[in-house]
Amino acid sequence: MVVRRAWLLSGVVFAIAAIVGWGIWFGFQKLPRLPEAPKAPVVGVPEGALEHLPVPAYAGPHPRVMERPPEYFPFPITIGEIGPVETLFAGPSTYPFYCGENEVTDRQPLVDNQQREGVPVFALDETGQKTDEVIGYSRDCSHATQVNYFYRSTNDGDFYPLEKANGDVDQVTVNGKVTDFVVRLETGTINRFFYAIAVLRGNGETAANPRASNWNRRLIYQLRGGVGVGRRQGDISKGDIITRRADQLARGYAIAFSNANQTSNHYNIWLAEDTARRVKKQFVALYGEPLYTVGVGGSGGAIQQYLFAQNAPGLLDAAIPLYAYPDMVSQTIYVFDCEPLEYFFDVVDADNPRWRDASERTVIEGLAANRNVESRFQSLKKAAALFDGRYRDGTEGATECTQGWRGLVPLVNNPNFVHFIKSYADDVAEKVHWTHWEDLRQFYGADQTGYANSAWDNEGVQFGLQALVRGSISVDTFLRINATIGGWKSQQNQGDEKLWFMNGSLFPVDLSMWSDQNMRLGSLDRPARRTRASRDAIEGIYRSGHVFLGDVEIPIIDLRHYLDGELDMHHSSASFSARERIRRARGHTDNQLIWVSHKRYTPLDEALDTMDRWMQNIIEHPERGVASNRPVDASDQCFDSEGNVMAAGAEVWNGEWNHKPTGECMQQYPIYSTSRQVAGAPITGDVFKCALQPVEKAVTKGIYGPQSEAIAEHMDEMQRIFPTGVCNYDLPDLARPGGDLIPGDSPVRIAGHLIAPDYRLPVDQMADDEVEGEEPQPVSVSLPPEQRVN
Repeated sequence: MVVRRAWLLSGVVFAIAAIVGWGIWFGFQKLPRLPEAPKAPVVGVPEGALEHLPVPAYAGPHPRVMERPPEYFPFPITIGEIGPVETLFAGPSTYPFYCGENEVTDRQPLVDNQQREGVPVFALDETGQKTDEVIGYSRDCSHATQVNYFYRSTNDGDFYPLEKANGDVDQVTVNGKVTDFVVRLETGTINRFFYAIAVLRGNGETAANPRASNWNRRLIYQLRGGVGVGRRQGDISKGDIITRRADQLARGYAIAFSNANQTSNHYNIWLAEDTARRVKKQFVALYGEPLYTVGVGGSGGAIQQYLFAQNAPGLLDAAIPLYAYPDMVSQTIYVFDCEPLEYFFDVVDADNPRWRDASERTVIEGLAANRNVESRFQSLKKAAALFDGRYRDGTEGATECTQGWRGLVPLVNNPNFVHFIKSYADDVAEKVHWTHWEDLRQFYGADQTGYANSAWDNEGVQFGLQALVRGSISVDTFLRINATIGGWKSQQNQGDEKLWFMNGSLFPVDLSMWSDQNMRLGSLDRPARRTRASRDAIEGIYRSGHVFLGDVEIPIIDLRHYLDGELDMHHSSASFSARERIRRARGHTDNQLIWVSHKRYTPLDEALDTMDRWMQNIIEHPERGVASNRPVDASDQCFDSEGNVMAAGAEVWNGEWNHKPTGECMQQYPIYSTSRQVAGAPITGDVFKCALQPVEKAVTKGIYGPQSEAIAEHMDEMQRIFPTGVCNYDLPDLARPGGDLIPGDSPVRIAGHLIAPDYRLPVDQMADDEVEGEEPQPVSVSLPPEQRVN
């Protein structure tokens, strides 16, 4: 009996252990990890492609005033031919370059060498399936231009190859006539990236001879987002353009798109513009000049619209940026603060119960936080807590820093990490510096180490300054945060990422969700050294047109869903950063509307209709310019979940950001800020390198408000933390080039018409600026004589 009981007990224990083990393994399998190696990875690169030689930062003219070279390629690309491989003006091709998939044609890239450069191309069997026999290699991922026809089915509303139609072809009314909803979709490659052009099939057309009879003469140039560090082509499918833009195709719009205009593949705005120009040339060669071209696209697709409008007016005549940021580069300013701050809350100050309520972190981070949102890393933290006490903090809720941005800093900033690294042979991947800086090394420059320069700087930044002034944090917390956070290590000193769940290995457990192994961290006794950026790199990225300066003439409807409460990275304050840059550059923002809607309603059709009326006015009366041609009923507005306009008008978005009483839309959809705004920076978010002032001077100026006396009592600690001084945000970015990068005396071309520039008040006379007498007044504090600054 005893033996039997022991046997039963051991069986129960074994069963429980098996269940627990299975649960852990099941949970582990659910965790994200790197994609497996594809059948055709990049196996080699041209000689000299990865030498990493030093190069100076860009010092040439801004793209707005730079002459583009004449086109040499004979458009149109005909069916069966390939488009240009080398760019027109964006520079030589970089390698390695990983080929994507054309899911429309399901074809491999074309063989262009036998030297094992690029990806292998395989022989096909009699059924058209790939074999293991390599017939050559594709270095540049070219595809021949091909045309396919798709129809929308009345059965389910989806699109299918036209040859599969069986009496179920839907119909639409365009240009006053009923026509079959059949779309001509052309795909191929231009500048090594896939392009696509979609237009309703014209009357009597053939694949080789398209007709424009069912086109409404308006072209949508589609742009897409994502975070990319270059070196890959990306994929394309019918869903990317036909399904995504079905409503607009049904109204007769033509659609053009390229993977070069998808920022998950790269952030080089020269390459994006170069390719968009050529895709438009292909379109015009097939269909003729459009009445106008309007940009549509979200996130990185919105960034491209703002930068195209600034750098190359005429490429787009109008813009509807969705979920916009002003640009990608200035996002890094505050996004790179996220993980050091989260590390402080989670680890350094873990005993402080305040930070266990994630919503409390907004006082320092500025970005939204919510104690009722479950962190997307919750399962991972629970698993890691079995081995590492740092993950037993019991935090309730999440922040935008973790929900929206975690994992992106390593992708942009760590030369040893990229999530698609298995798409390259090991000996190729280990030679690449996988960073945004490296992808744009022609603009940032590279130092003697061979690593590209970084534009990120936090020297003198006082994290939590406004929270201190408001009394939301103590002087002790303020000092500890700023002593802890030093910044990110230089490129050559960074190690591998410790995201074991992404790298596919479980033991030994080696996890850091904050990437703290690549941070410079300190304490009150030994404050960490801050990160000092290359001023040449910052100047180069300004000069190259990758920073949005606000100088845009074309009509813009900045449209987004309100997602702040969900801690989505596409926070609504970014629209107002763009607006403030426009106002500072031009003296007004009459050419930019801001529309925000509940996430269950998308007023894109309303935006297109409003933009159409605006553009028709410009075409009929170009002498009036852009702002004066804006329809009288076109204004800032906000929408509810049913699409009803809750409020509209010039004042609906007023608020703390522009020092005015809160408007009706701002009450419905309030905006948050960023860590740099909390540190005293302006809402423009474009100060890469702040001017410095001695701590003593900052104290006597009164920037610490009621806490000035307390800060003066901690002068020794402050001087250890900020040995070179603290930021003076009353002064502009130290690294911004002097003079006018964009002279304001040249007209811009919109819809074929030259439009006179519309500049209003000088910068120092703008109405929204705080008037004299309202600036912080000097505060009398008791400083020892040796610490006084005269």
